[in-house]
Amino acid sequence: MQELLKKVEESSLREEPLEFEIGDTVDVHTRIKEGNKERIQVFTGVVIARRGSGTRENFTVRRIVAGEGVERIFPVHSPKIAKLDVKRHGRVRRAKLYYLRDRVGKATRLTERRAKRDGE
Repeated sequence: MQELLKKVEESSLREEPLEFEIGDTVDVHTRIKEGNKERIQVFTGVVIARRGSGTRENFTVRRIVAGEGVERIFPVHSPKIAKLDVKRHGRVRRAKLYYLRDRVGKATRLTERRAKRDGE
């Protein structure tokens, strides 16, 4: 039974996986359909969680709008996501950054992770 489910899931997986980690500041370009027109809307924020596997994998992006925290959950393999740009790599020591919800102002900033060297 599991082999059958894996075959079905493989058809709907993304060919090029989205490469990002927890703590990264990302621009998620989503396709939005309004009537018969389609446009792309950008949601910029910090990735605070990633959960699930296969086609059920999703990630949560958090940003501050007019002093209020806004979180949005995106499926990783959704065809609605046009592209994902990583703006900054945050240095974190946890898999889930829910503690950022309680912080205000400059306390929400994460230190930037240094780029990895080729030899490592």
